[in-house]
Amino acid sequence: MYAHELISDAIPPVKTSDSIQKVMDRMAEFRVNHLPIVNDQQFLGLISDEDLIETSDLTFPIGGLSLSLHSPFVFQDQHVYDVIRLFYEQKLSLVPVLDLNKNYKGLISINTMMEHVATITSVKEPGSIIVLEITNRNNSLSHIAQIVESDNAQILSSYLKSFPDSTRLEITLKLNRTDISSILASFLRYDYNVKATFNDSKSDDGTSDRYNQLMNYLDI
Repeated sequence: MYAHELISDAIPPVKTSDSIQKVMDRMAEFRVNHLPIVNDQQFLGLISDEDLIETSDLTFPIGGLSLSLHSPFVFQDQHVYDVIRLFYEQKLSLVPVLDLNKNYKGLISINTMMEHVATITSVKEPGSIIVLEITNRNNSLSHIAQIVESDNAQILSSYLKSFPDSTRLEITLKLNRTDISSILASFLRYDYNVKATFNDSKSDDGTSDRYNQLMNYLDI
């Protein structure tokens, strides 16, 4: 997905002629800590709530303020991962989106970003989560998927977590099934280390208990 697909025009930009009071009111109205400054489609920078405390005169135009941020933005054809990175690195509440001529196209709010993250990670879908601990030598996603699919289940989403100065990896799988006891048994049979499991609380059918019983049986 590209940045332009997440653009929202629900939050209008501000202009250099707008007063500090107007910008503060708009930030409060939309519950954000930043707003893009745009004059005639030209993106001039991103103002933060911290920039507004430089002067006590609330009628002072924001065009006369020094901005603490270095005009963070993404181009409209950049990948959504670049947007997430900018949110994280700059601690932003919204990210401006520009075209290739650096004209302002709109913005992506943190709420829109979180909704998209929830969609791509399938957190809204019922099912189970399995956390496997593996090494980078047995990091075969195709084999892991084969184990899951052989039991008529599907991986809705997955992600890897690495550890500094270690060959260990954690892979988190979101599956479309709540009954995962047979899948867990298959992972254990292939010597995968099942670090944790989580089930949809609304449809928990005792899988956790069966998993604990299986682990106790294997320890005997």
